[in-house]
Amino acid sequence: MIFIEYPQPDFKIEIRGDQPYIFDHIRRKWLLLQDEEWVRQNFVQYLLQVMKYPKTLIALEKEIVVGELKKRFDILVYDTQHKPWMLIECKGPDVPITQNVLHQVLRYNIAMPAEYLILTNGNYNYGWQKKDGQLQEIHSLPEFLTHH
Repeated sequence: MIFIEYPQPDFKIEIRGDQPYIFDHIRRKWLLLQDEEWVRQNFVQYLLQVMKYPKTLIALEKEIVVGELKKRFDILVYDTQHKPWMLIECKGPDVPITQNVLHQVLRYNIAMPAEYLILTNGNYNYGWQKKDGQLQEIHSLPEFLTHH
């Protein structure tokens, strides 16, 4: 498992009607603040503030085609050549990280092959590196610059 100490959040949140919305600085828009979005926003802040991943190389919720289905990945970090480097699947805090979640990210990885695969529900974080055709569990996120 990967231990993550999230930075103190500095989110813009507003209530519209009776629904909370959060401003997403990557997508530059307001989004309904649901459990999975809270996890995604906190994980992105960890990538930016703690790991110092470049904001310009992070994509959120883009559509991909998996087989004949259209799906959306949660977070994708590109390398400096703009190739997929790390694929991150987020779930709400009450959603357990199961084999089904791993299979979901593995299916996404067929369409978006990345070296690193990460699963998180905000409380539990698991990661793997693809090496020599195998998935090897990792216990910390890789430094961005050391990879390139």
